[in-house]
Amino acid sequence: MSYLDNVRVFVRVVELGTLSAAGRDQRVTPAVASNRIKELERHMGVRLFNRTTRKLTPTEHGRVFYAGAVKILEAVNEAESAIADLSRNPKGALKITAPLGIGRRLIAPGIPEFHDRYPDIEVRLRLSDHNVDILNEGVDVAFKLGILEDSNLRMRGIMNCDRVLCGSPRYFDRRGVPSTPDELITERHDCLLLRYPGSREYYWTLQTPEGAQKLEVAGPYDSDDGDVLTQWALDGRGIINKPLFEVKPYIDEGLLVPILQETPPLSAQLAAIYPHKRFQDPKVRLIIDFMAERCQRLIGKILAEPDALREQSSAL
Repeated sequence: MSYLDNVRVFVRVVELGTLSAAGRDQRVTPAVASNRIKELERHMGVRLFNRTTRKLTPTEHGRVFYAGAVKILEAVNEAESAIADLSRNPKGALKITAPLGIGRRLIAPGIPEFHDRYPDIEVRLRLSDHNVDILNEGVDVAFKLGILEDSNLRMRGIMNCDRVLCGSPRYFDRRGVPSTPDELITERHDCLLLRYPGSREYYWTLQTPEGAQKLEVAGPYDSDDGDVLTQWALDGRGIINKPLFEVKPYIDEGLLVPILQETPPLSAQLAAIYPHKRFQDPKVRLIIDFMAERCQRLIGKILAEPDALREQSSAL
């Protein structure tokens, strides 16, 4: 077994807490991950983990080795990146994440084309509307709709995305159309929220002449999948707050109706977020440049020529 592979598994076991999680992260079985840890322990002649039925926790020796192991892997990655930069032949694995909506529509369909351009780069894509711990999960680049808050991360803005409140004609026929932001609350409208541990969408913020107005809206049910919310809205179950490019085809077809357009939600920034050191890696620069151009082009086309896009989708 490669010593470096053993070290990589060891680091991920410390960070994720279990052999199965570390194995999935490194794309090996739990049995292989276990063998790699045992080989490291035999090599160093010490026990690196205290084992329980549920979790592995590093021993004192393990904690000391972890600090050095992280530096070793960073040094190897930087050296490989420098060589790849000089040779103009970037290679290796990239772990990227994105929310379900933009991931399915924009990021995932572009991965094969990216790989065609750079066949030596292996891309591992994870889609989730949950908050992703970029540092602890070893993510190279996260594409997000939001604002960078973690000072340990860097951000490259891609574009600002307008958001819109909308619902189906059937819902508004039944419940009425709110004429002011306050009516979302006073009329007890069913607002469909994206919620999960750590979620921030427990209120909506609208732009008004008096400034930003936070509204603690509510609804009978919520989801951790943004596309589920859109489907519920299409089914006449409530009002959603979504990026315009995600719902514009439905609006153009009359399946969803925008409301409160004079006091729209705050726009969201589409951005690439990555750890500080990752931008030294040419693979990271390449995937960000590629996806930034792709997202700008496709979102612009959706907003400007929705009919052409729908005809293209139907042809597929």
